[in-house]
Formats: sequence, structure tokens, C-alpha cells
Amino acid sequence: MPSVLICQPMLRGRAGRFRDILIEAGLDPVDAEGGNALTADELRRALPRVEAMIVGVERLTADVLDHAPRLRVAARTGVGHDGIDLAAARERGVVVTITPGVNHESVAEHVFALLLALTRDLERNSRVLHAGGWERREGVPIRGRTLGMYGSGRIARAVAVRARAFGMRVAAHDLAPPNEFDVRHEIARVTPEQLLAVSDVVSLHVPLTDATRGLVDAGFLAAMKPGAYLINTARGGLVVDADLRAALDSGRLAGAGVDVFQQEPPGPSCPLLGAPNLILTPHVGGVDALAIEEMAETAARCIVDLYQGRWPARCVVDGSLREGWSW
Repeated sequence: MPSVLICQPMLRGRAGRFRDILIEAGLDPVDAEGGNALTADELRRALPRVEAMIVGVERLTADVLDHAPRLRVAARTGVGHDGIDLAAARERGVVVTITPGVNHESVAEHVFALLLALTRDLERNSRVLHAGGWERREGVPIRGRTLGMYGSGRIARAVAVRARAFGMRVAAHDLAPPNEFDVRHEIARVTPEQLLAVSDVVSLHVPLTDATRGLVDAGFLAAMKPGAYLINTARGGLVVDADLRAALDSGRLAGAGVDVFQQEPPGPSCPLLGAPNLILTPHVGGVDALAIEEMAETAARCIVDLYQGRWPARCVVDGSLREGWSW
């Protein structure tokens, strides 16, 4: 019976429809042993025995894949796949899938969880009260302010709907042309320079590529409005951590909310740790209870489709493998 390694920590040891889908298809789900994100050594020990895997934030490098001679499918829970060496996967005939259209609502809600925590100073207010204090300080309103979205994909659109409900103005920069959604929700399409100049909040919604790596550097931050907020629920590599730390230390930014890191979990030398006016969360934006179930089921169905000879084109990252590929 082909084995499917469950790497995603929120799914290990957890019952769910995704397990039933795999078992009913004649596949054997096996829970990985290790930490929250499996290390390369942990993966090397587990992968020689499996034909498929459900991946969380694990890094699948060429070296790791060299220890997976039977691997046919790596099904990622989420839409980002920058942690997977696609060229190495292609060379070894490993199909990589993602789960589009599943967790964008969860991420959008998390954007506002971070923003409201910052503007209402929730962490400090709670800490002071727990210590026996009572300090009433004015919060920062978001109604009437401008939310600038760097990117306008599915997550950004979900964020825009919520921003309009909060009474915010919305601007967006994206290489894709404006569309009917922009008109319906009164989203202004602007240049990057205009976005940074007018936005009280900048929220990042672009993938991590060679072109976007280090996008948010000292120049980017200097071009933002003084007293603005930065929210990053996209990818840690978009931001130069030392530059963001400097902008927070100087008070140029009023605050930032960060859910993603260049290294996950971040090491003790990460410049962001201990920064003022910074809310950090451990890459949980896209994994609320509903989203994780739907992502797990989609990943399982992708594995079953490929096992049974169907090609889930909407979810496959590299379609060039389709010709001649088989389990």
C-alpha cells in the first residue's frame, strides 16, 4: 500500500476527511515524526519509504529529494511553493500541487487581526491589565484611512472587501490590468510610488520571486507615509528584516504586523525579535480551523487524482510533467 507522509503539523495525529479520502483510495497516511517544521534530517529519514507527502512549510531541496526515490507527489497545503525546488522536483518526476482558492479568506481575516491589534494597542492594554494596571489610551482609527495593497490577487481582493466594510479607502498596485472588481469596490490602481505615498497601511500580497525578494528595503520604507503601518502575511523574504527593524526603532513606522519570516521558525538572531510596535504571529494567517480542513482535503484529492490517473491541472504547479508522467 503506497504511503503518504503527513508533514503539516496541524494535521499530524488528527482525524479528518482528508485521511478518509486517502484510505478509501488505498493509500496509507503516515504521520511524520519531528518538530513543527520538519528539518532536512527528519525528512531524509522519513522520505525513502513514501510515495506522496502533504507538505507544510518544509523545505524540499534537491538534497532532500535525493532521499526520496519513491516520491511521486508533494502536495502543499497553501498556495506558496517557494520552499520547494521545482527544478529538482521536475528532474525527479515529482509533481508539486498547491491548494488555490481555499485559505484566502483566512489570510484576509488575519490581516485585520494584525492591523487592529496594532491600532488598538491590544497587546499592551492586555499586559497592563494583567499586571493590575488601568491605562486608557486612545486608539488609532482605521475608518477613513487608506489601505494600500501591494498585489491584487485572491487574498488581496478578500482584504479589500473587508477594508471597505471598515470604511477604508483602498488602493492597489499590480501588473495585472484593472478589472470589474476594482470598479465595484472603488479600488484605485496606482503606481508603487503613489501607493506608498498615500497609504496609511501597506499590506503585502505578492509571491516571493527573484524580482520581489527584498522588495521592502530601506528605500521602500522611507517612501511610506510617516506613521504608517506595514502588514506582511505573504512571504518573509519580501522584507529586509534589518531595514524594517530600523524603521520601527526610529519611529518612522507606527507599527508592523508580521506573520511570515525568512527562516521559519526565526532564529534568535532575527532582527525583528524584540522590535517595538511589532506584532508577530507564527505563520498562522492561512490556517484557521475551516481553512486547514479544506486545504487538507484538497491536497488529499490531488494525491488521489494523480494515483488514479487523473491530472488536477488547477492545482499542479509545473504542468510540463504531464506528458508521460505516471505513478
